[in-house]
Amino acid sequence: MADIKLAPSILSADFARLGEHVAEVTDAGADMIHVDIMDGHFVPALTWGPRTVEAIRRWTHLPLDVHMMVENPERHVDSFVDAGADIVTVHFEACVQLHWTVDRIRSRGARAGVAISPGTSVAAIDEALPWLDQVLVMSVNPGLPGQKFITSSPQKIARVRELLRQRGSEAVVEVDGGVNADTAPLVAQAGAKVVVAGSAVFDYPDGIEAAVRLLKERLGAGT
Repeated sequence: MADIKLAPSILSADFARLGEHVAEVTDAGADMIHVDIMDGHFVPALTWGPRTVEAIRRWTHLPLDVHMMVENPERHVDSFVDAGADIVTVHFEACVQLHWTVDRIRSRGARAGVAISPGTSVAAIDEALPWLDQVLVMSVNPGLPGQKFITSSPQKIARVRELLRQRGSEAVVEVDGGVNADTAPLVAQAGAKVVVAGSAVFDYPDGIEAAVRLLKERLGAGT
């Protein structure tokens, strides 16, 4: 269990209490904070910009895992790294100059990730793997709320893990979308090392601390 990191997604937090919720999941034992950036173009929803990242940076010592669901993400790398992002993940489907963008992220001192949507083949990122620190497998379609976990996602996670092994890459596999107490063991068993959870943390009826504890237990059950 110790080697699987839990990254609560603040997209499900109370926006009026965002800093407090970030502090609460930090104290509860989360391993990083997942920040979804949406531009209303690559995905329908619209969320935050660099100033939000800068604001929540003051509420936690944990790494900020910034997931950029935006068109032309290369235009925004510098501003998010300057705001405090420790990890910047861009979507394969949105990034025309992927190598340049990843190189820019890493040259700024952040870790670089690439996300793939459910309809994107694992093989599409094969050539990019040597450049990456993280591969994010979306287990729902990005930017659309209320979706259920796609049941074929564990098989996709396992294919990414095998491809990383074949390429000799040390990049970790992250999974995002529909993760809860029931699906957490499935993604852990498939080889995910970073697990994003939103409503399963912030909407859990027994509170955030209990949610983090339960998810960590369930992730350990899948290893």
